[in-house]
Amino acid sequence: MEILRYAAFSDDPAGGNPAGVVLDASSLSDAEMQAIAAEVGYSETAFLTGDRGAGVHRVRYFSPLAEVPFCGHATVGAAVALADRHGPGPLVFVTTVGEVPVRVDDRRRATLTSVGARVAELDPAGLSALLAALRWDAAELDPALPPRVAYAGAYHPVVAAATRQRLADLDYDVPALKALMEARGWTTVQLVWRAAADSFEVRNPFPVGGVYEDPATGAAAAALGGYLRAEGLVADDAVVHVTQGGARITVTLTPGQDGVRVSGTAVPIPR
Repeated sequence: MEILRYAAFSDDPAGGNPAGVVLDASSLSDAEMQAIAAEVGYSETAFLTGDRGAGVHRVRYFSPLAEVPFCGHATVGAAVALADRHGPGPLVFVTTVGEVPVRVDDRRRATLTSVGARVAELDPAGLSALLAALRWDAAELDPALPPRVAYAGAYHPVVAAATRQRLADLDYDVPALKALMEARGWTTVQLVWRAAADSFEVRNPFPVGGVYEDPATGAAAAALGGYLRAEGLVADDAVVHVTQGGARITVTLTPGQDGVRVSGTAVPIPR
């Protein structure tokens, strides 16, 4: 069994968000996949557990601590790994939350289309507990971007900082945030700062996965796109650019389509 490593949302193997990829995990048990993900140590590892023919693959995702329903950057990494072996083109990943079409071009750029996005209110008690765990104050939030819980394959509270400095100072209470996220079923927390009308800088605490911060999260980026559309903060056909450190993610909204397209490159990480 070969464990591949790809850096997603970057052209630099030292940048982006690293993901483990196992292209043939059909013989592995849940416990074995969990152990491999823990050993790899990245925020997620993708396991292709069954080839259903015609570019259709069953995929599961594990963080170092637990299985997650959907992961964007590991999807991009796995799709590019397949393209490196079989050539670019369309794929379908059958995930726990539904089918996710992915297309890879000849420049190692993958575009996934998430399952349908939706947005819900973040109740006052939940918001208060979240801000306390983040060590943020309500006065530090951007009033133009109301806190919500967004979904595009996994649940992510979306909280917008009023300043870039507030976003940069990530120093949260790990046990408190982990307990809150586990109780609420949140995968990561999507912290954002709006740099321009179509540009966001983000951070993604991920204590439930055993990672302080996920370097760049495609699933959260898709959820953010759905949130922006639902709140009327961008046009229905907007293209939104999401950055996190050196990672670059493109989010595309299509009128009449519930899913959100997320695009980025991936490159192998040398061993």
